[in-house]
Amino acid sequence: MTIDREGPVPPYRQIAAALRERIADGTIPPGRRIPSLVELEAEFGAARDTLRKAVQLLKDEGLVETVQGMGIFVVSDRPQND
Repeated sequence: MTIDREGPVPPYRQIAAALRERIADGTIPPGRRIPSLVELEAEFGAARDTLRKAVQLLKDEGLVETVQGMGIFVVSDRPQND
């Protein structure tokens, strides 16, 4: 995915949206680790601070959680929106 640095949507929100889509479509299923910051940096070509903001947004939404010493994982028991 290419980040549109000139567009109206900040890069961290674009990255969060891409990860959110992968979670929603099952590419990154519940209980699985999302790519590390190093992996995300290589994929998106974004600064670590930008990536941290994207991940924090997903944490704030309750989609992912940090497991100390293990990484950031998709929450396996997130509520369903009906």
